[in-house]
Amino acid sequence: MITLRQERPADVEAREALLDQAFGGSRDRKTSQRLRDGRLPAEGLSLIAADGGRVIGTARLWNVACGTGQPALLLGPVAVAPDCRNRGVGAALVRRALRDARRLGHGAVILVGDAPYYSRFGFAAEKAAGLKLPGPFERHRLLALELIPAALDAASGLMRATGRRAQAPQRRAA
Repeated sequence: MITLRQERPADVEAREALLDQAFGGSRDRKTSQRLRDGRLPAEGLSLIAADGGRVIGTARLWNVACGTGQPALLLGPVAVAPDCRNRGVGAALVRRALRDARRLGHGAVILVGDAPYYSRFGFAAEKAAGLKLPGPFERHRLLALELIPAALDAASGLMRATGRRAQAPQRRAA
């Protein structure tokens, strides 16, 4: 039975392996990663899909701000294990992430992704038209969804990370 739940520390290794499998070794070089580097996901918005004890899906949201100051969340990456695709796991993760973000009072969600897939959740390029990412990106793939009407009105400029900073890894004494 597949369950959706908050990510736990014990899930990190399996989540990272799943992301490597889904996106390959170049995933850390994507422009959207610049908004996640050195940050923790938004509080309460790091989700796992599990089948028994196995992590089969992940979706995380990150605090960002538009150049004009409007706060938003960045969705991604969303990934599902290859043998579990086409079973609605990814869609369930996105719906849960959006529901939780709305419940926590967030106003908007932005992502870089495929419009044909994400449009079913209400994402569109129009609300992200004035936004830029800190690096190269395909304009038609920058999508946004307002959870609160007008949350992105007049939003423009370079997006930047605003979330909690991750602690630097501890170094071992030699």
